Amino acid sequence: MADALEVEGQVPESEEDDEQDAPEITYDEQLYPARPRRLRPRANLRSGTLRRSFSDPRAANGLNPAYVEWLVRQSMLKDADVLSRQLSGSPSMWRNPYARPDARRAVSTSDVWFTAYPISLITRPGESFLNALADPELWSAFEAIGINGVHTGPVKRAGGIRGWQETPSVDGHFDRIGTQIDPIFGDEETFRRMTDVAEEHGGVVIDDIVPGHTGKGADFRLAEMAYKDYPGIYHMVEIPPEEWHLLPTVPEHRDSVNLDADTEAALAARGYIIGELQRVIFFAPGVKETNWSVTAPVVGVDGVTRRWVYLHYFKEGQPSVNWLDPTFSGMRLVIGDALHSLGDLGTSALRLDANGFLGVEKSAEGLPAWSEGHPLSHAANHVIAGMVRKVGGFTFQELNLTVEDIRDTGAVGADLSYDFINRPAYHHALATGDTEFLRLTLRTSLELGVEPVSLVHGLQNHDELTYELVHWATLHRDDIYPFRYQEITGGELAEIIRADLTDALTAPTADYNLVFTTNGIACTTASLIAATRGHATLDSITEADVPAIRDAHLLLAAFNAWQPGVFALSGWDLLGALTLPQEEVAELIAEGDTRWVERGAHDLLGLAPEAERSASGMPRARSLYGPLPEQLKDADSFASRLGELLRIRSRSGIASARQVDVPDVAHPGLLVLVHELETLDDYGLPQVQLTVLNMSSEDVDGTVRSDALPKGAAVVDAADDQEIGTVDNLRSFPLSIGAYGAKFFVLRRAAEEVAGA
Repeated sequence: MADALEVEGQVPESEEDDEQDAPEITYDEQLYPARPRRLRPRANLRSGTLRRSFSDPRAANGLNPAYVEWLVRQSMLKDADVLSRQLSGSPSMWRNPYARPDARRAVSTSDVWFTAYPISLITRPGESFLNALADPELWSAFEAIGINGVHTGPVKRAGGIRGWQETPSVDGHFDRIGTQIDPIFGDEETFRRMTDVAEEHGGVVIDDIVPGHTGKGADFRLAEMAYKDYPGIYHMVEIPPEEWHLLPTVPEHRDSVNLDADTEAALAARGYIIGELQRVIFFAPGVKETNWSVTAPVVGVDGVTRRWVYLHYFKEGQPSVNWLDPTFSGMRLVIGDALHSLGDLGTSALRLDANGFLGVEKSAEGLPAWSEGHPLSHAANHVIAGMVRKVGGFTFQELNLTVEDIRDTGAVGADLSYDFINRPAYHHALATGDTEFLRLTLRTSLELGVEPVSLVHGLQNHDELTYELVHWATLHRDDIYPFRYQEITGGELAEIIRADLTDALTAPTADYNLVFTTNGIACTTASLIAATRGHATLDSITEADVPAIRDAHLLLAAFNAWQPGVFALSGWDLLGALTLPQEEVAELIAEGDTRWVERGAHDLLGLAPEAERSASGMPRARSLYGPLPEQLKDADSFASRLGELLRIRSRSGIASARQVDVPDVAHPGLLVLVHELETLDDYGLPQVQLTVLNMSSEDVDGTVRSDALPKGAAVVDAADDQEIGTVDNLRSFPLSIGAYGAKFFVLRRAAEEVAGA
């Protein structure tokens, strides 16, 4: 009877008395002091009453039904709901295993990827990006080199909506706002034709989904208006008007502003948000000081004006998706986007962007919120990757966290992970001529259960040379590691490596590679090598300098390609692109995003030699190697020699091999990787393979030794099938290797040694 007499918005007197007489605080209240005392769910979650009003039909607010309906029609959640109903109950949903990641199956589908960046590709006049990628001539060149997969990069609508107008992307189209192909890149018909052309040349197409955030598109605007399930998509909290004095004012030309640390703490103390996170990605004073921003006042569909505080791990225009809201709106949106790419567009795989940040939870008092390595991230990744496998595809993740996080997320989630473990380490090896840190990262990966076959080993992509070294700088910052004849902590090790890279690759050593916030260095592979070669400016690089840069570039390609897993490279790599002069992208880097210097426009086929910019407006970068058709006519070019390197990779089947040893070396510039191939030799034993690299600029005479080498085995160079030595009783053999040299050896066991064993 008491429930029937309750008035909405009031708490019965008896409940108020119970709260006042409550006993000492409970355990969870001790951990979370901002949590309110227990109320019935209805009292905690009650909402305001519905208000009806009328509005100008031209108004871009929640009171205009035409505007709301216009937003709904282009929202990702709406598209997801329609697509899911079409697929539900289909027998195709039960034809594929999906429970466990399968790296080797993924690698067998496609193991050498070209990673495109839409806004940087120069095309024929009037030709779209997708038309260019659907060009049979391009796929013929890829096939000649050995590339059998193209990762398109993000090509769906991105950016935001303000009023009736779309706003541009704030992060290279990784702030998605629609499932439709962005018209600046092409259309869905062209995308499907691209997948058909790829299949004709033995290749596949790989698309992106972004499970961690969207842009400020229709879905976010509907969420601000408190429309139906849409607020459930995001980590957003309505701040009551009586607390608006805590919030900063939003200027008229903005729709939100970032919170400073004091405001973040004040809102957390009052229980509105969970406060400080473990780190602030893209931290920049006065631009992004916390992971929270607040909206301007927004009129909702019920006539109520609200201000919301929302979470964004990355930029202000990338509100984070909430994977554990009662509406499951965020999950529905992301899964719908994935199924559209796989089922409608015809892609074979998806990259999961920012998928390590799908769970966030308040920690004990005084500690940052739990935002990395959260079990919800693992669960959400399992759902996403399982759904993709269920329809026959596979996924890979860009997860720059600890090795344990990569292992644990990969155990149930994505089939492959981007190699953030060894990427900064091989750059460090080239920059210093010493492979000690690279050997440490390779061994750490093996010891902690992340096999190379599960990794995507990449040269340059659209992002910076990441040197956060999260594994050593966070979870293992107090662990002790041997390095340079002393014992240091993981935190000290990370600082040393970052300092080495900064000193070797940026000003005053090289003024063309730029530090990017606290994340890394903006550079191309060619500009990185140029810095290690002593070029202080780009203008100092002459034609006579190109062969040495090319040889070092091929060395880095060999490191990534001559080990198990996927090998990935970009157009900047294929053409030997350098960074752009800062003045050419001054507006783009004005707020600190220096990565734009490395994203110069490039013309793979030489289709528009006079073009100074891509269709999207990116300035053309200087290319050291020339377009692919010209390179493929020259046996000594980068592309032709890369093709030989990849043919060795393909013949040996190393993509699905098992790494068994990363031994110590006689010279600091050497790196030796020992693998067991899946193929068996004449004695029914796994074929042993060695990748030997010289990361220094000098010739080396040394000895290769490993307990994994069979005694008496002949050491055969896979490039020419010539025997260069024999493994002795110490399981070693002598070797001479030139500067920036790369050797691929296969061992042929001796019959007497096999019989003796």
